[in-house]
Amino acid sequence: MNLNKLVYILAVLFCISAEGYAQSSAELFKKLNQTLAVQHVYVKQKENRIETLHRALSVAASPVLKYELNEKLYNEYKTFSYDSSYTYAKKLKALAFNELRQGRYIALSRMSMAFTLLSSGMFKETLDELEHIQLHDLDVPHQIEYYFVKARTYFDLSDYNRNPDYTMVYDPEGIKCIDSALSLSKPGSLSYLELKGLKDLRTSNYKDGEKVYHTLLNFQGLSPHQFAINACCLSFILESRGKHEESLQLLIKAAISDLESATKETVASYKLADVMFKKGDINNSYVYIKQAMDEATHYGALHRQVKISNILPIIEAQWIDQIEHQKRRLYIYSSIITLLVIFVIWFSVIIFRQLKKLRIADDIIKAANVSLKETNQALEEVNSKLSISNAIKNEYIGFYFNINYLYIDKLENFKKSLDKKLSSKRYEDALSTVHNLNLEHERQELFNTFDKVFLRMFPDFIQKFNTLFKAEDHFASGEQLLNTELRIFALIRMGIHDNDRISKILGYSVNTIYSYKNRLKTRSLVPNEEFESHIMEIKAV
Repeated sequence: MNLNKLVYILAVLFCISAEGYAQSSAELFKKLNQTLAVQHVYVKQKENRIETLHRALSVAASPVLKYELNEKLYNEYKTFSYDSSYTYAKKLKALAFNELRQGRYIALSRMSMAFTLLSSGMFKETLDELEHIQLHDLDVPHQIEYYFVKARTYFDLSDYNRNPDYTMVYDPEGIKCIDSALSLSKPGSLSYLELKGLKDLRTSNYKDGEKVYHTLLNFQGLSPHQFAINACCLSFILESRGKHEESLQLLIKAAISDLESATKETVASYKLADVMFKKGDINNSYVYIKQAMDEATHYGALHRQVKISNILPIIEAQWIDQIEHQKRRLYIYSSIITLLVIFVIWFSVIIFRQLKKLRIADDIIKAANVSLKETNQALEEVNSKLSISNAIKNEYIGFYFNINYLYIDKLENFKKSLDKKLSSKRYEDALSTVHNLNLEHERQELFNTFDKVFLRMFPDFIQKFNTLFKAEDHFASGEQLLNTELRIFALIRMGIHDNDRISKILGYSVNTIYSYKNRLKTRSLVPNEEFESHIMEIKAV
């Protein structure tokens, strides 16, 4: 049985917080979520190893080989499934007592059973099992392991009872066991440093403990499981010393390593969920607490499930409240969009009616011209002007009718998209769709379309406009679009003279419009008061 793997169970009990080592928290969270998405791959790898061992065990003949294969199966299960690890611990004892009948195998099988009982929270039974072990039957590494399991039992009893009277009894007993294990370990070795770090952890000697665990994390060849053990211990120490960011990052790394080693008997994800909940990150907290419950359920540790159940309903309630809040916001946005659609439809109806009235007016004028032949010559010029005016109005109204149709179509598609996402409860996608509305882009598209329509009606507008200025003040006549100054007077030519109305159309202040107009009038060759009348004389095609 590997001491490094045993240390993990005690270490994770002290994981209180979460964040890193060399990488940023954002990068680590991204990696953790990616690992969560493929955790089935690591579980499948473990199941494949277990299946291979099962096949080898089915053809094993000698008791020694059977014992070795059962021990390997036990090691695969001991942090993966409590029921299976207990089953194989019993098989090891049966082989040791009934077939091998050697002190070494009997002692080792009792060690396996003791660790399994300890993992399930059966502390008295663990101590009873350990009392029957003859230390002289074990070699030095397994004697170290024996003292560690015993220390772990006392420490877990102390943490479970949370009673100062019992803590004063159990903690010193655990420290005595750690000291016994340290006396058997080689200074500077991996097992020595892990035991020393654990002692510093339990005696609150955090300054020395931090140095020890930093050394451990720099050991070459640490497996993901071993890294998770030591990272979780150091995370607790850093949290206790106020180094919250480093502590959080290490806890995230421990959770990642647990997933990569397919470890189910762990509390790293539970502690991470607790930390994120306290930080107000409800979404991540909910994901990690669900992961913690899945791990505890898979392993079969009832005491872990009870502990997680204390916080799971609280986090779940907060998560549901947050979703409901987002839902309410989306309904508000949907209502606003609906009102906008109604407004656009109403505006389109008004334009259509105006167009109809203009057509009726045109018919009346034509009828009057037929019946009043005597005034034909006098009205010829008037008719010409009305014709131009009607052409401008028809083009102008057609342009705005078309624009409003396009916007109705866009709003209808936008509403359908929102309704679809709300119906499928994709609230974050719906919020993203609302936030991606680019009103400035739509305004620019409106201006571009207006410029093209206007220049189609007044193709020589810029050329005629330039005749009002000196050569050095001329505007480029080859451009397909108008600039702001030209656009102001284009609107005036279309019959919009009010500065306030022009400012609202172009998105500028009234003072800015006034400034643009005065600046051009001052530079022109005609008197200021006559400038706009010259603009109105520019004819449409």
